[in-house]
Formats: sequence, structure tokens, C-alpha cells
Amino acid sequence: MTDKRDHKSPFWAFSLDLYGRAGVPPACLTLQEISGVDVNILLFALYAARAGRVISVAEVAVIAAAVEDWKRCVVVPLRNVRTCLKSPPASFASEAAQSLRNRVKALELESERLQQEALYAQFPVSSLGAAETPGPASRANIAAYEGLLGALFDKPAVAAILSAFDQITEKQS
Repeated sequence: MTDKRDHKSPFWAFSLDLYGRAGVPPACLTLQEISGVDVNILLFALYAARAGRVISVAEVAVIAAAVEDWKRCVVVPLRNVRTCLKSPPASFASEAAQSLRNRVKALELESERLQQEALYAQFPVSSLGAAETPGPASRANIAAYEGLLGALFDKPAVAAILSAFDQITEKQS
């Protein structure tokens, strides 16, 4: 029997589309570095919003808790290794370190995809929150995540992400 989580979900396709838009990667990095955002949780909140679902702070907490161990034990360590390999010690050949960094980067991306597949399998968006239109739902879901983290998100970063989200949802309608 094949595990459904091994396949690429519509959530993963949505994430690639949104993350591939101008301004979104640096905005996500800003939120990750300044406010401690797990970009996969943020993307899941927006994926739910795209389906017109508003999720509460309590629901975001359950969603985030479901993947916290994976993030802490797998995603973050891979990210740390990749980051360290940006500037390897002088005694290491930069080409070899770059090659290793590229392989670690691919593993990090795969670990994030697996985190997303777990979220997609465990939390069908139709079972989440209240119904709303995507625009207001996206803003409410970001506010719920912001409330969970107890941090004020960088407004220009959020604006860049929401602008790209709005482009996707306009294309969808």
C-alpha cells in the first residue's frame, strides 16, 4: 500500500506557486528570522484561506504542535548545516563545500515538503474554521498565527505575501 503522504499534494503545489512569486521568499525569510515564523505553517494558513477557511489561534496552535518535533529535529538542523556551509572554513575546498551545501539544500527542501504533506494529510482544510472569502480569510489566518507567536509581524513582509496571495486567488476565480 502506498502512503498518500509520499505524493505531492495540492498544498505543496500552492506553496511552490506562492513562494515562487516576486518578493515572497525575502518576505518569508524576514518573518522567519524576526518573528520566529515557521514558513510552512504560514503557507498552510494561507492554503486554508485560499479554500475560504478562517482558522483560530487555537487551531493554529494544534497545527503547529503537530509538526514541531519534525521541524526541530529535522528541518532546522538541515537549515543550520546549509547556512554554515555558505562560508566554510578556509581549510576546506569551497567547491566541495558548495557541492555538499547543494545536497543539504535539496534535503532541507524535501524535509519541508514532507512537513507540508503531513499537514495536508492530518488537517483537511474543509474541516478547519469558519467559511469566509479568501481575502479576509488570509488576513485573519495571518493574524491568528501572529497571535499564537505573540509577535508583531513585519508589515511590509506580510503585505508582499498577501499581494502575491491575492494574485493567486484572483487567477483562481
